[in-house]
Amino acid sequence: MKTMRNLMRSKSGFTLIEIMIVVLIIGVLLAIAVPSFVNARTTSRANACIKNLRSIESAKDQWCMATNHNTGDACVWANLTPTYLKSQPACPSGGTYTIGVIGTDATCTIAGHGQ
Repeated sequence: MKTMRNLMRSKSGFTLIEIMIVVLIIGVLLAIAVPSFVNARTTSRANACIKNLRSIESAKDQWCMATNHNTGDACVWANLTPTYLKSQPACPSGGTYTIGVIGTDATCTIAGHGQ
């Protein structure tokens, strides 16, 4: 027959130490994963911005050829939308795009988002 002491020991469950170890492991995994996630998100936004700048450049070139404009002529958003671009693209990082004149590259106000 089991005594009261044996009955108390046979109860299953997690000890405080085991729970603390699990929490520590989860914390270490988060410490590794979160910076990688932030870096991937930043890289993705920069790549999307570069893609938008290339689309703007392509639309500028198409407009320039279609309307017989020369290098140095001004180009505005109204010239490009909706014929060459569906709409004015927005920078995923919150910057704004500057078209510039024909022959110059479009730019973004966020540093590092260049062609």
